[in-house]
Amino acid sequence: MKSLGELFNMGGPLFMSILTLLFIVMVAWMVYHFLSGYIYQKVSLDKALRKLKYGKSIGLFSLVIGILGQLIGLFSAFSFVAKEGGVSPQMMFGGLKVSMVTTLYGIFIYLLSWLLWFIASNILERKLK
Repeated sequence: MKSLGELFNMGGPLFMSILTLLFIVMVAWMVYHFLSGYIYQKVSLDKALRKLKYGKSIGLFSLVIGILGQLIGLFSAFSFVAKEGGVSPQMMFGGLKVSMVTTLYGIFIYLLSWLLWFIASNILERKLK
């Protein structure tokens, strides 16, 4: 099993950095707007739920960025194969595995945003209704 640092480098520093930044922003957004609705009650229920949906949208954007990273990686790999004229199956499948790291990270962020949205919106609906 690879360490998180190795996976980060395998996925490419650019896309993995963007995804990590989106992950931090999404979690901070969800926590802030959940707390502002639950503890401080600064906003109405409708506005708090709408703000939480924006957090879920950040997660969806992370998924799209992860897929974009994979497609760019696949394009680069196929360009290399076309230029070289052929590569071994081990090298080809290793490249495919590496290209999936950003997509898996994007999927993880999206699923976590969906889970946070689901839990936070249910708690807010019970508290504020």
